[in-house]
Amino acid sequence: MIDTTDSNSEIIQHLCTLDESTQFETKRVSAKVVQKSLIAMTAFANTDGGTLVLGLEDYDKAKGEARLFGIEENKEAIDELKRKLDSQVTPIVEGIQWIELPYQKKNGATGTLLAVEVPQSTKVHSVVDSGTWKRMERSNRQVTAEEINALSFLRGVISAESDMVDVELELLETNAWTQYCRSRGLVSGNTVDRMRRIGLAKVQSGVVRPLRAAVLLFADDPSGLLARKSTIRIFHYSGSAIEYGDIPNLLKTPKTINGPLIQQIADAYEYVINEISTGLVMARSGFETVHRYPVRVIREVITNAVIHRDYHLNQDIHVYIFDNRIEVRSPGLFIGGITSKNILMAGSKARNQLISTNIREFPDPPNIDAGEGVRMMFAAMKATGLYPPLYFSTPSLTGYDGINVWLLNEEQPPIWEQVYSWIETHGSIANRDLRDIANVETLKASKMLKKWVLQGLLLPDTSQGKRKTIYRLSAEAPPQSLLSKALDNKRLNQ
Repeated sequence: MIDTTDSNSEIIQHLCTLDESTQFETKRVSAKVVQKSLIAMTAFANTDGGTLVLGLEDYDKAKGEARLFGIEENKEAIDELKRKLDSQVTPIVEGIQWIELPYQKKNGATGTLLAVEVPQSTKVHSVVDSGTWKRMERSNRQVTAEEINALSFLRGVISAESDMVDVELELLETNAWTQYCRSRGLVSGNTVDRMRRIGLAKVQSGVVRPLRAAVLLFADDPSGLLARKSTIRIFHYSGSAIEYGDIPNLLKTPKTINGPLIQQIADAYEYVINEISTGLVMARSGFETVHRYPVRVIREVITNAVIHRDYHLNQDIHVYIFDNRIEVRSPGLFIGGITSKNILMAGSKARNQLISTNIREFPDPPNIDAGEGVRMMFAAMKATGLYPPLYFSTPSLTGYDGINVWLLNEEQPPIWEQVYSWIETHGSIANRDLRDIANVETLKASKMLKKWVLQGLLLPDTSQGKRKTIYRLSAEAPPQSLLSKALDNKRLNQ
C-alpha cells in the first residue's frame, strides 16, 4: 500500500512548486542520471549542502503534477548511483540521507520520488574522471586547481601553518624563542637543531627552512617576514554600527598589534581592557556606556581568533568595540563540522595544530588546549547575566571569509532562553508566539522583537507580508524549507 499520509502529500505538492537553487536540484532518472547526480551531490557537499530529488522533471520543462515521473523510469540507475557513490567519489561523502517519497496522482497512478539530502562536508570531494565541482545559483561549476586549494584551506583540510617559508632561522632567535626554549626545557643544540626536533623546521634542497608556524610564533614582525597580513587591528567606534561617510564614527585611530602570536594575544587583550575600562563613554542614546564582560571571556575570544584563524588568507584579525558589544572577526570558516549552532557541544577542533600545541608551552600561556574555552565563555557570560556569545560565519562577505564572535554588552532577560528554545524547536517565532510565552500584549511583544533585531539576535522574515512577519535566529543557516522540515520529522518518526 502506497503511503499517502498528509505529510507526504504536503512534501510532494511543495516539491512540484520548487525551481532549482543553490541547495536544490531535480532530475528525471534517465540513462545519464548517474554521472550528473554524482556531480550534483559532490557540488552540494563542496558548497553548502543541498537536496537532490530524483524522479522529478525540471521546473522549466513541466509544472505541477506533470513533473512527477518517479524513479520507476529507471530503477537500475538508482542502484548504479549508490554503487558509484562509493567507488567513483573521493573521498567518500559521509552523512547522505536517502528518503523515499511515495505519491499518488489524481489519475490513480503511483510512483516514488527519491530525495537525496547531502550535508555540507568538511572535506573537498571529486568525481573520478569528472573533476571537482561547486554549487552555483542554479547549476554546478567545475572548479580550478587553485580554487580546490583555496577551498581545502577554508575547510581546514590543510593548514598554511605547515608551509615551509623562505625565512632565515637566525631571524627567529628572538626573546619569544628564548622564553619558549627555557619554558620547554630545550637547552641542547643550536636553533636549527631545536627547531627540527620540535617539527617547526624542515630540510628542503639541503637548506633548513622554518615552517610558517615558527615565524608566527617567534618572529618579532611575522607580517613583515611573511609579506602577509598577520596582525590584529582594533577599532573603537561610538554607537552600535560603523558609519561610512565624510566623518567616520571612530573614537580614535585604529590600533595595529604585531609581534609573536603570544605577544599579539597579550597586547590585544590589554588594549581592549584599557579601552572599555577608561572612564565612561557617552553612547549615542545619551546614556553612559559601562562594559561588563568577564575579562577571561575577552582573553579567550582573542586567543581563539589567533590560534584558529586561516593563515592562508591575506587578512588581519579585526576587533571592533561598539557601545553595545565587542566583535571579533577571525579569517577563515568553521572546520570539522562545527557550525554557529553546535559550537558549544562540538568540542575542540584545531585548524592549526602546530600553533595550538606550541603556544601552550610558553610561560603563562593564554590557552591550556583542553577544549573547554568555548564552554567557559558561555558559562561566564551567563553567570554575569549577559547574552551568550553569538557566532556568525560570513563566507565571502565583502571579500572577507571569517568567523564573527559577538559579546553583547546587554543583560539577557529571562524570557530570552524560552524564545531561543522556541525557535530551535519551531524554526521561527511570531508576535503571537511571544505573547503566549511571555504573557505580554501585542505592543510589548513588538518592542521586544524589535530590540532583538537591533541587537543582531533575530532576523525578520516578511516574505508573507508585514502583518505576518516571523523572526529567525540570525546566527543560523538560511531557514529550512517545508521539504527539509518534513524530512526531518519523517526521520524522527522512523
